[in-house]
Amino acid sequence: MNRLASLVLATACAALSVPTSAQFAKTDDAVMYRESAMFIMNQHLGRLGAMANGRVPYDATAAVANAEVVAAMAKLPWQAFGTGTEGGKAKPEVWKEQAKFKENQDKLQAETVKLVAAAKAGTVEALKAQFGTTAGVCKACHDAFRKD
Repeated sequence: MNRLASLVLATACAALSVPTSAQFAKTDDAVMYRESAMFIMNQHLGRLGAMANGRVPYDATAAVANAEVVAAMAKLPWQAFGTGTEGGKAKPEVWKEQAKFKENQDKLQAETVKLVAAAKAGTVEALKAQFGTTAGVCKACHDAFRKD
């Protein structure tokens, strides 16, 4: 798990250091990038949810590793929502209500930092408390900006 987290963080750093325009030669590339980042984030958030909800045994080390991946991935998809990248699962409101969309991005990034802190607390109770808030931020953004 640590190797995966390291790989994801290295990829995130590399992605953030390249200008957006150089990354997405085609709209489909931007759509694939943001949907891939969201998919990975969802997979790791799902693992945390399984622990928080008691579907799998709580593992403090795995909780931290998964929370760190979620926090790293929460920084990535936004650059792929630039002008001319409409499509995929994103509603047109992403581009029409940019201030509200940015507010949701900022909330997610803030809550995922708190999720890492909760995971590092080492208790399932701390994880449960923050997991619900973080998942709620995801849901609110999806409700407003993602097609069903």
